[in-house]
Order: sequence, then structure tokens, then C-alpha cells
Amino acid sequence: MLLSRRQRWRRWRRSRPFWGGLFAILAGAWICVLPLAPLKVMLQQGVAGIPSVLMGIVMVVLGLTAWFSPSQRALAGVLTTLIATAALVLSNLGGFLIGTLLGILGGGLMFAWQPYAAQRAGDAAPAADPATPRDASPPPTPHSDPQGAQP
Repeated sequence: MLLSRRQRWRRWRRSRPFWGGLFAILAGAWICVLPLAPLKVMLQQGVAGIPSVLMGIVMVVLGLTAWFSPSQRALAGVLTTLIATAALVLSNLGGFLIGTLLGILGGGLMFAWQPYAAQRAGDAAPAADPATPRDASPPPTPHSDPQGAQP
């Protein structure tokens, strides 16, 4: 069965922490580009711009890691959040706060993302019997108490 480009894109996007990676890439680009801005926009110039560029590049790489290796999403999310927080101090207030906020949001989304688990046929919930009231509890099941007491 051939899928359209839109369906393939949707499937790819939903199978990884897409939005977290996107926010991390945007944050990294924002933090990385600001030291390259004109002097009127920059707060500091020269050697102080090197940490900004490095942190921005690392955040972009972490965002791409979340996209292309979803199994590494937790580590990428934690590192993105830590770097975005460090950028607040080391990089012109974290890209004038925009880069830091985007980085923290992206890192949190990457860390919190869970892969979609398809429901198996055996795990399907049985259909509710319309004759049973909603608040009726199921009958008690026998169990064993480790101390030997019986209910």
C-alpha cells in the first residue's frame, strides 16, 4: 500500500519527539546566531561569543539526535535543558531569554515523549454490556494472602 507524502510525514513525525527536537533546534539556532549579530544588538563581543556558538551547536545536535535516534531522547532532553539553563548565564541572557525558554521547553518535551504503543488484538478492552450499570463493580476474585489469612 502506497502512502502519500503527507501520511509518511505524519507517521515519521509521530514516531519521535518531533516538537521537542524542533524547539531545541530553534533554541540552538537562536543562541548561536546572536553572537554573530551586529554590535548594536550584541551585549558582548569577542571571546565571550564562543560559548554561545558552542552551546547553540550542541543544542542543534541534541535536537537532531532526538529526531533521528528517539531512543536517546531522555539524555538529549536533560542535556538540552541543562545547556539552555547555562546559556542564561553564559550567553547574553540565553539569547535574550528566548533561546533559554525554547530550550527548556524543547528539553522537557523530549524527555516527556513516549513512543506510541499500538494496541494488540489480545489486549483490546471488551465491549461493555449495555445491561450492566456503569458503577457495578466486577465480582471479587480469589487471591492468596502471603500471611495465610483468607478474606
